[in-house]
Amino acid sequence: MAHRLNGTRILILETREEAQFSKLLAEQGAEVVQCPMFTIQDAPDPTPIEAWIRRAIDRPFDDLVLMTGEGLRRIMKLAVARGLDQALVAALARSRKFTRGPKPGKALREVGLEAQQTTEKPTTQGVIEMLGKLDLKGHRLGLQLYPDKDHSALTGALSAQGAEVDTVLPYAYDTKAADANIVAAIDDMAEGRIDSIALTNLGQVRRLIEAARAHGSEAKLRAGLERTLIASVGPAVSGELTAHGLRTDVSPVEDHYFMRPLISAMAAALVDKRPKVAE
Repeated sequence: MAHRLNGTRILILETREEAQFSKLLAEQGAEVVQCPMFTIQDAPDPTPIEAWIRRAIDRPFDDLVLMTGEGLRRIMKLAVARGLDQALVAALARSRKFTRGPKPGKALREVGLEAQQTTEKPTTQGVIEMLGKLDLKGHRLGLQLYPDKDHSALTGALSAQGAEVDTVLPYAYDTKAADANIVAAIDDMAEGRIDSIALTNLGQVRRLIEAARAHGSEAKLRAGLERTLIASVGPAVSGELTAHGLRTDVSPVEDHYFMRPLISAMAAALVDKRPKVAE
């Protein structure tokens, strides 16, 4: 059913798939309000990433765990720059590969590789549960991490299973430049100009809270969210909302944590909601 979101204003927070999400929402008739939240940059010091790549080539990991698709793409970008990409792909082909959700699996397929197993839920806890069923004693395990997250629970669980964990953090977030966009979005919600905010990763929740606090707008943010439908793509985002004392109004049905099911859930919840009109 097309145009299910006619007359609604949907706030989306910048992600790597922002253009696709915006297009899908617009196809349903929504006016999309985009809010860039941060930019993704290469890690400021490439030395540890290159060293990790060379270790992976010299002694291929028994197991490889990818937390994000962006992480593998950044690793491959540096490998290409150093002329190590073919050797790295050949080495990773010898490892068992595990991914947190489908996005890292897509990045693997871009270099001709396949994941042996993907988490049922795209969360850190899902990774811990998936790998907890395996015998990792004595295994060398390459673990790609992502910024702004305490990964000690994951690395601790893997080490407790007897794995030798070799981590790499191949990119960083730059957040300061986007604060003005976030403050403007908070104002829009507080003044009733947004029907729904669509959250697609837990980092967006943290950024909203952090930027609001930094600019003395946390009370305004919470007031704005009280009058705005909060849509969460899945359990990781909903859990982060709960951790900050916020609610989830709509989410896709279980095991359908993707954009299209999220849009369907939003459309169903907004069907009787009058559209907001900008003043």
